[in-house]
Amino acid sequence: MTNETLRKLPSVNKLIHSKTAKDLQKTFGLPLLKQITRIILEEERNQILKNNLDQSPSYIDLINKIENRLNRETEISLNPIINATGVILHTNLGRAPLSTEAQNLIADISGSYNTIEFDLDSGQRGQRGKDAERLICQVTGSEDALVVNNNAAAIILILKALAFQKSIAISRGQLIEIGGGFRIPDVIKESGVQMIEIGTTNRTHIDDYLNVIKTNNIALILRAHHSNYNIIGFTTEPTIKQLVSIGHQYNIPIVDDIGSGTLIDTSNFGLTHEPMIQESLSAGANLVCFSADKLLGGPQAGIIIGNTNYISILRKHPLARAIRADKLCLAGLSATLLHYIKNEAIEKIPVWQMISMNVETIQRRAKILADQIDGKVVAGLSTIGGGSLPGETLPTFLVSIAVNSPSQFTQILRQHKIITRIKDDQIIIDLRTVQPNDDKTIATTINKLSG
Repeated sequence: MTNETLRKLPSVNKLIHSKTAKDLQKTFGLPLLKQITRIILEEERNQILKNNLDQSPSYIDLINKIENRLNRETEISLNPIINATGVILHTNLGRAPLSTEAQNLIADISGSYNTIEFDLDSGQRGQRGKDAERLICQVTGSEDALVVNNNAAAIILILKALAFQKSIAISRGQLIEIGGGFRIPDVIKESGVQMIEIGTTNRTHIDDYLNVIKTNNIALILRAHHSNYNIIGFTTEPTIKQLVSIGHQYNIPIVDDIGSGTLIDTSNFGLTHEPMIQESLSAGANLVCFSADKLLGGPQAGIIIGNTNYISILRKHPLARAIRADKLCLAGLSATLLHYIKNEAIEKIPVWQMISMNVETIQRRAKILADQIDGKVVAGLSTIGGGSLPGETLPTFLVSIAVNSPSQFTQILRQHKIITRIKDDQIIIDLRTVQPNDDKTIATTINKLSG
């Protein structure tokens, strides 16, 4: 009976040349259709043999299974979503959304040939990233700048170019781990550099650095801002200005990895003061590196600024080509930097729009949404996230919804590309991180699901 059941299964050719499959071929192409059809038929054969079935699936069942598998195989998991969590720089949700101007420039550049490495005036090859790096220098006051694909790459390039097979000094209190299990000590090790730990986890003194400098050949001093955690209580560590002082004294370059990279004083918005890019430069750090997709509000990139002599060494290093930024990153970054130059960052860059958003505005929007979805408005807190300003919050107003199964409801909302959170068995929506024109989408979706 099993062999007879197997013989009832149609051939690959018969399936793919059927009228229904012709439509699938137009959508997905013949090669993929053939591949998936073979896989489905093989799975069906295995099921018949394994379970000793006396009936084969119908033609319609097979076509449906093929179509479902084709849809799954061609589905792109990277999707735009609505972030209703209240976490402004949500690492899992792409960190900083870009301004309209940055989006438009990226679209323009991606759809045509461009001047990524071409000088229109001379007709000769141009320097990649020239515009972005010029704008960085203009907005920060730095001598020179270099853009790479992320801040971890920036650190590796600096260490490879300036301290390969040499020793560097770093405080034990700065041996941080960022998301995904990436640790500063591992990054240093992979750079071919010997790390000499200074001080203790909670207390590092300037004398700790001096003692190490006197007994070791130190190629550079690295300071890493612990941007995703706080050390409180009985603590101390030298300021960047103090490190620069001993760096000058012993002719050792000081590299300041400030992580988030803000150009705007966060204390103006009721938050703790986050180290600013300009402050590290003013203190005399030879090189400063930071992320572009955190508080700067741009695309993913690592930015290195500082002395031209050091930047020139980095730019010429072979690794610089491997980690260089692409045209879309440079376009988005250039447009973002222009907002700072035009003194319109708070009004134009989404991250700063959210941080500076008036709490009364959030309350008004929350009340409208709550009335539409039978929810309640409650006071709450938004967070910065993204390895920036750990523990810092902003007052907000939340929309709270009571449902039978909060975990199941949030899962269904995720299928509709709306990300919320659960608190006290209630669905929580924080409109601080939702674009105003998405309020209606949330209301419509929830009402449809609730009805």
